[in-house]
Amino acid sequence: MARMTLTEIKARPSTIDWTRVNATTDDDIDRQAREDGTEGEIPGLAAPSPATVRRHLKLTQKDIAALAGVPVATWRNWEQGRVRLDPAVQTLLRVLWREPDAVRRAMVA
Repeated sequence: MARMTLTEIKARPSTIDWTRVNATTDDDIDRQAREDGTEGEIPGLAAPSPATVRRHLKLTQKDIAALAGVPVATWRNWEQGRVRLDPAVQTLLRVLWREPDAVRRAMVA
């Protein structure tokens, strides 16, 4: 298995078109989800995706992260698939999807 140093990794050209990514609106994401058939909660999956939950609640990443009690960077990592969602996170997503007011009540100090 070939290994690369961090310097080598950083030197590689990105395959991500960040201009296009940053220009993508929530309306674009909703349209793409409808086209892909991934809009809303998908039967058979453990939980709706973090982005689906956030759009369903009409919240910003900052606001949903605060509601969930996690740093906004963590929420972004969940949405962007950088980390695997453990069962506790999947449960949180199901509760946020189905009972957001219960989460709001529970998070009050």
